[in-house]
Amino acid sequence: MRRYGGPFLLLLIGAAVLRVSLFGDLYLRYVQEGLRPYLIASGAALVLLALTTAALRPAHSHSHSHSHSHSHSHGGSRLAWLLTLPALALLLFPPPALGSYSAEREAARRAAQGVGTFPALPDGDPVTLTVAEYGSRAVYDSGRSLKGRTVRLTGFVTRDDDGTWYVTRLVVSCCAADATTAKAEIRNATAPPTDTWVTVTGTWHPKGTLGSPTAWPPVLDARTVTKVPEPTNPYEKP
Repeated sequence: MRRYGGPFLLLLIGAAVLRVSLFGDLYLRYVQEGLRPYLIASGAALVLLALTTAALRPAHSHSHSHSHSHSHSHGGSRLAWLLTLPALALLLFPPPALGSYSAEREAARRAAQGVGTFPALPDGDPVTLTVAEYGSRAVYDSGRSLKGRTVRLTGFVTRDDDGTWYVTRLVVSCCAADATTAKAEIRNATAPPTDTWVTVTGTWHPKGTLGSPTAWPPVLDARTVTKVPEPTNPYEKP
């Protein structure tokens, strides 16, 4: 069994990658949707390599001394079996999407990026925006396109120690490792439990000086707060 430690590890990793990408949507917890074909190809390649390696790997040569074979195989096999632990964890217990803990780890730093006009919002209320879109318009839009409009935001609940709460989304450019936080402070509504997914409708509440850190985070005066299931893709694109 020791001589199959390497192929077994490759097979395990390949199966884990295929599980989250080919047989479900779990990969969306880690990477953007467009990377799915690459994950499937990588997982399939690892499985194929594992099977090929196992089939072609010969038995230990009898010309080697017992002591050499014993020491060599023990070192490699122990390392291979140790590396199976994270692969098994991904295969059997895939971690959840990033949530409030990850959002709170990023400092709320927003340097002024300059103000400007934004395209007009679509007709009809409420208008659905991503949390990042709402924040950009609230903080940087000199045309005040949010004024007088009812908007709809969906995200998970985060809180400050003083009880202030936010509807929050993590914005991912490529994968979960580069996630940044978009959030809007919610007023006039009772906060659901932290990490609960909600859809909030309400109106923009002007705050601070446009284009400055004092305007961050943006504020929404809530009219309705509705609990919703976590979306298949929990992240927003920038």
